[in-house]
Amino acid sequence: MKKVAVLGYGTVGSGVVEVMEQNARFIEQNVGETLEVKYIVDVRDFPDSPHADKMTKDFSIVENDPEVEIVVETIGGAGIAYEFTKRSLQAGKSVITSNKELVAKHGLELLGLAKEKNLNYLFEASVGGGIPIIRPITQCLAANRIDEVYGILNGTTNYILTEMIQNGRSFEDALKNAQALGYAEQNPAADIEGTDACRKISILSDLCYGEEVDPNEVETEGITGVTLDDVKCAASLGYRIKLLGRSVRREEGGISVYVAPHLLPETLLLSRVDGVMNGIVVRGNALGESMFYGAGAGKLPTASAVVADVMDAARHSKRRRDIGWEAASEGHLKDASELESRWYIRAALTPEEAEARYGNVVFAKAVDEEGRIAFLTEKKSGKEIFACGEAESRYRVIEG
Repeated sequence: MKKVAVLGYGTVGSGVVEVMEQNARFIEQNVGETLEVKYIVDVRDFPDSPHADKMTKDFSIVENDPEVEIVVETIGGAGIAYEFTKRSLQAGKSVITSNKELVAKHGLELLGLAKEKNLNYLFEASVGGGIPIIRPITQCLAANRIDEVYGILNGTTNYILTEMIQNGRSFEDALKNAQALGYAEQNPAADIEGTDACRKISILSDLCYGEEVDPNEVETEGITGVTLDDVKCAASLGYRIKLLGRSVRREEGGISVYVAPHLLPETLLLSRVDGVMNGIVVRGNALGESMFYGAGAGKLPTASAVVADVMDAARHSKRRRDIGWEAASEGHLKDASELESRWYIRAALTPEEAEARYGNVVFAKAVDEEGRIAFLTEKKSGKEIFACGEAESRYRVIEG
């Protein structure tokens, strides 16, 4: 029997305990031995919880108990979660996490510590919630050179954009509705400003290209500037607006990573990923493109990915899974504005002015409420587009 401690008894932590209890027999059959939650660490009191007998506020009890071999960190953030993760690894315990902020900021260090101690530090649930993506990249696609990964990585922003597209809600109304339904926090900044997606695409880039990407250096634009006028004009051109995190291998070496709204053709499968669902596309030189789709968040979907990592760590307790990346080499992260694509522009221009500035363009059939026109450009770099003058909106186009 292997003993497990769960740090944090919020949405994901309680889900982990629930999945481990409900599926105990199935887990035992797959792992070959019983996995049992011995401790749940949280600063709050849960007197009515059926697991009250496992509760403690003192992490040192877990740290100093040799029976505990696996620690599940679901606290979130990069403060106390970072401290407890380091102390767990130093105490000889493998750590499983769903914490994308911690992995994005400190993954290199924590993976290095795990390697030094011959332990596992696993984080499948940190990207895409319940969608299997990290294990496929590191195992199933290991024979490929990954050239690009992009996708819808945040369910809150995808829900808001879906409401704007399908129901004509304004951004503000769609956000309020998302908050009422529990899809968005009362302070939604990390979602709507693109920070959450930035952390996730940074982790995927670390794994795909083998070198660390600092999320603080990733160009990030959220959806706060997307208007119903943009939605209407994009639709008249046959496109839908989605917030994507994108990472591209550059032919001259290095990679470009960024987060921004994009126009996707309505015929593209990823453009039909709606509501709180996520979709991630990986392009390999042997495979071509493959898309991973599913629930990007939520109690049980995320918990299922966490528990799968717990099972993996239990199976590999004597020999760690080889997963990780190196420190970034000089020039690894390149300016995303150098990438070329078609662009969607909405601006206060006449058609003649638009063509004079941007070259051959395709005009939207719709105009915005102020009479500004919208159009698609030929392929241009971001630097070229921004040099063309002011615009209300500028979004890259993904053609698939």
